[in-house]
Amino acid sequence: MPKERLERILSATAATADQRAGSGGQLAGRPVKVVDASSAQLADTPKNQHCYPPPAKQRPGCGFPVLKFLLLFSLNSGSVLSAITASLSNHELRLLRQLQEEFKAGDILLGDRSFGEYTTLATWPQRGVDVVARVHAMRKVDFRNARRLGKNDALFVWTKNPQPSRLYSPEQWATLPAQITVRIIRVTATIRGRVGRRVTLVTSLLDPKAYPAEQITALYARRWRLELSLRDLKTTMGMEQLRCLSPEMVEKELLMYFIGHNLIRCIMAEALSRLQSELDRLSFKGTVDALRQYSAVIAQARSQRMRCQLWEDLLLNLARDLVPFRPGRYEPRAVKHRPKPFALLNKPRRQYIEVCHRSKYSRSHPRNFRLIN
Repeated sequence: MPKERLERILSATAATADQRAGSGGQLAGRPVKVVDASSAQLADTPKNQHCYPPPAKQRPGCGFPVLKFLLLFSLNSGSVLSAITASLSNHELRLLRQLQEEFKAGDILLGDRSFGEYTTLATWPQRGVDVVARVHAMRKVDFRNARRLGKNDALFVWTKNPQPSRLYSPEQWATLPAQITVRIIRVTATIRGRVGRRVTLVTSLLDPKAYPAEQITALYARRWRLELSLRDLKTTMGMEQLRCLSPEMVEKELLMYFIGHNLIRCIMAEALSRLQSELDRLSFKGTVDALRQYSAVIAQARSQRMRCQLWEDLLLNLARDLVPFRPGRYEPRAVKHRPKPFALLNKPRRQYIEVCHRSKYSRSHPRNFRLIN
């Protein structure tokens, strides 16, 4: 199947999921699109190594090819709207410029710290697309030098850096405005169980009456819930390691994963139409497990009426089995499974010399297991 047809299928499934989900993921009636990047490990073949080389710090012959992809999600349904693939050396801002056709005037771009910088806030509002993101880590914020709109809410004037960015050509850099006005909101939120963590947001939505600070804060809080869609793709669906042996087939394999993800999102959106609730409260893993069980029974149904009845029963069970609301739950980024006590392959296989009785030699230990256990 050609790649272009898979891309059309991806767009069709995303549109269907948005239509079934309603208009819950909008801000003041404007669609919100979330951008985020991740990576996947590929099969170790010469073609994949050439197109998607491993990290630069990895020794030659010891690593796997790594593909970087930038996804555009719909905040309304959580479906994947579009994707861009590249090697690890490509910056997210450069990849985002390749998705300009996916945005329309009136959309809102929601991103993390990588997009809370000068060039994004200077270029995208010119196309009619406003930006909401966290302030870049290198940007220092001092509310004493700003025009106050409210408590921890103010307008700032940012000046263009005299040194051009490597992501832009000299001609493109010259077209950027010398100064821009941005709005910065500082809130204290709970992120991953950390109580009282300060979060600083920057946006091009300057009107405090049309876009109150509370709505913008709640909008960014939903971004983390949607970021878990990457976990659904990579962990639940098994996209962490791709199997295809050539870059052309790798791109098709990725598209098939995204299409499968969107189809599950369509079922989740249809289930929520039976029982009014939030999409975040419906489990992606639970939907996949229930669909696998019901699909075998539906295939054995003797009549169309029985199949429709089983389908309605599936949707009703999905809508009733909601994830418990657990505010402030502590979710550390840690793994429970201990790694096996094998040495790391730090040389190519032909040059590697295996150490006998490796468990007795500290030089062959990849990690300090006393600290892990």
